[in-house]
Amino acid sequence: MPLSLTEEHADLAAAVSDFADRFADVLQTRELFEAYGAGGRPAHWGELVDNGLHALHISEERGGQGGTVADTAIVVEEFGRRLVPGPYVSTVLASAAVAAAAECKASTHGLDVFAEGATGALAMPAATLTALATSTGWIMNGRTAVASLLSAEQLVVGFTDGTHTRFALIEAERAGVAKVSASCTDLTRDAGTLVMESVVIGADDILAGLGLGHVETLQAGLLAAEASGIMRWAVEVSTDYAKIREQFGKPIGSFQAVKHKCANLLIAAELATAAAWSALVALDQDADQQALAAGSAREAAIAQAVDAVTEAVTILGGIGYTWEHDAHLYLRRAMTLAAQVAPARAGIASVGRVALELDRRIDIELPDEDPAFRQRIAGLLDQAAAMKNEHDGGRWNSRGTQRTFLAENGLAAPHWPAPYGLAASPGEQVIISQEYARRNLIQPSSVIGEWAMPTVLAFGSEEIKEKFALPTLRGELIWCQLFSEPGAGSDLAGLSTRANKVEGGWELKGQKVWTSGAHEADWGICLARTDADVPKHKGLSYFLMDMRSTGVDIRPLKQSTGDAEFNEVFLDSVFVPDAYLLGEPGQGWRITATTLQNERTQISSGVSAGAEESLRELIREQGYCATEEEAFTELARIVALSSAIGALNLRETLRQVNGLQPGVGSSLAKVAHARLSREAATRVLQLAGQGALFAQAPGDAVTGMLGVPQVLIGGGTVEIQLNVIAERILGLPRG
Repeated sequence: MPLSLTEEHADLAAAVSDFADRFADVLQTRELFEAYGAGGRPAHWGELVDNGLHALHISEERGGQGGTVADTAIVVEEFGRRLVPGPYVSTVLASAAVAAAAECKASTHGLDVFAEGATGALAMPAATLTALATSTGWIMNGRTAVASLLSAEQLVVGFTDGTHTRFALIEAERAGVAKVSASCTDLTRDAGTLVMESVVIGADDILAGLGLGHVETLQAGLLAAEASGIMRWAVEVSTDYAKIREQFGKPIGSFQAVKHKCANLLIAAELATAAAWSALVALDQDADQQALAAGSAREAAIAQAVDAVTEAVTILGGIGYTWEHDAHLYLRRAMTLAAQVAPARAGIASVGRVALELDRRIDIELPDEDPAFRQRIAGLLDQAAAMKNEHDGGRWNSRGTQRTFLAENGLAAPHWPAPYGLAASPGEQVIISQEYARRNLIQPSSVIGEWAMPTVLAFGSEEIKEKFALPTLRGELIWCQLFSEPGAGSDLAGLSTRANKVEGGWELKGQKVWTSGAHEADWGICLARTDADVPKHKGLSYFLMDMRSTGVDIRPLKQSTGDAEFNEVFLDSVFVPDAYLLGEPGQGWRITATTLQNERTQISSGVSAGAEESLRELIREQGYCATEEEAFTELARIVALSSAIGALNLRETLRQVNGLQPGVGSSLAKVAHARLSREAATRVLQLAGQGALFAQAPGDAVTGMLGVPQVLIGGGTVEIQLNVIAERILGLPRG
């Protein structure tokens, strides 16, 4: 999915794509490589200005459209996908920096000329640029490489005078300023070396109130938006090609290896989009949040674009390596994006130091909030906060406890229908989640019950609903899921447990495996075959099974970590009454789909996948000092990807809040999280060094690594999930 999270942004993206069709088609771009390399305004610049695309983020008072940087990012992303040539990104980067200073009421000069259509470029502070303070300003000397410098009419130049980092807006023709041209890697843009010889910078040139962190976040967000567009192109072109290119009499997209390449490209592109969005949101947050968001955008988006286009070429084969194909043009552009943030990426350890104590956080704002609803929820949670929870032998004591109060007032599972929940919309769930957080209350979870109960509410009788719903919410009943079998893991439809009709019910025989918590469960949701003479997915039925029934034999499975969370469950003529068959015989596959899809909308201001906690613990335990660059660098990179995954999940919530159709983010995030868990555990193990000789290694290094296979296999292996993404989301043919 693109950056768009609203219908307005989707309409804007469509209009930008139409603009590219009419004025910046790639075939026309190919004929003008030499002109673009020489700098200046491209032929389509006048139309671009007439359409106001250059000034979406500039206030109406200063001659712009009165929008936000997020609006401009929609254009940047689409221009990246369509390889629109010229200095658009460098111009909006420069003008957005000036606009940020203007919003601080410290400087308003320069916006008028940008609103009128002037081109610009941004020169970030560099060690090769020096500024000597004088009584009236500064004298600048030095040189630095700048993207789209030859086209720029206005320059935003960053410099450090020994104590402060400042930004100044100057005309490109100012005395002492020179542009040294060179062939740009990106054939659709120019680049050059900015040379400054005793350039006078006055106080009026300074963009007061504009800090380095804000500019770095702005740069990271907009360049990541362009990287997102480039990666979307890589997904589209490689997937389309894989559907039609045949080898050995079959489309190459039917081969699992190609499927996985395409699915991995989609995952990378979605993470890039999420990271870009997170950086744009951070522009209105504090310096620490900006540092975390900018680091994520650089690592999860900008740095990944080169690899994404390269991977697309491996799918395209030899044709993708030719001059005539557009792949090398996109690769060249991706390379120049990475080059522009290279200095910041070199200092990534500084982001790790921030990440040691902080998570990336984004607070969701609701445009159409009902104050009365929030007030009612706040009152109920105030009452709950004054109560206690009590355990009785590991189970909840339901008499007068906080959990009982929450369950009976619809706040344990507010997304469930009344009377057990509040039938809360995504927006209302946001409010409830925020009110829980304000009181440091944790919303109760019934774990497997959260999957089982929505299915019971959808297909069970009124008696069954009353029997199970509230006791489950109160924590009185624990559930397990009896799906997987020794011969039917990812291939769930291939299970062999039989359910034969007997008087008054069904007799179940078979074996289940990898059943989490079966040794503690009161009830289980069980899938069994009731008809062996029909296609395998049509002969299944869905049962609710009392785990204390005669014939149920539960045997714990000791894992490699030494724990025994999983179990084998043997069913030896277990009787299940007719009342506990959900739906009709043979409907089990359809009902199971409801169970697997019934995950609570996870809404939180925390934007993190949580894989970094062991690494944080290791750094704290080992006492790494601020000079331990390796440890903080590894933490920063893990946090960058973790934050991108969290942002991807949060974007899915926002789509629902905004009334849009659910995207594919949650499916992709599962794969990304599994891989990140493996990567994080590997890094912890490496950093633990000789400490890993001992079972109680710092940072949980040993048990963390031993637990990785569970993450990679549980709920369907990563490889199976990649097949599902390739076939059901990208539409690649089955093998």
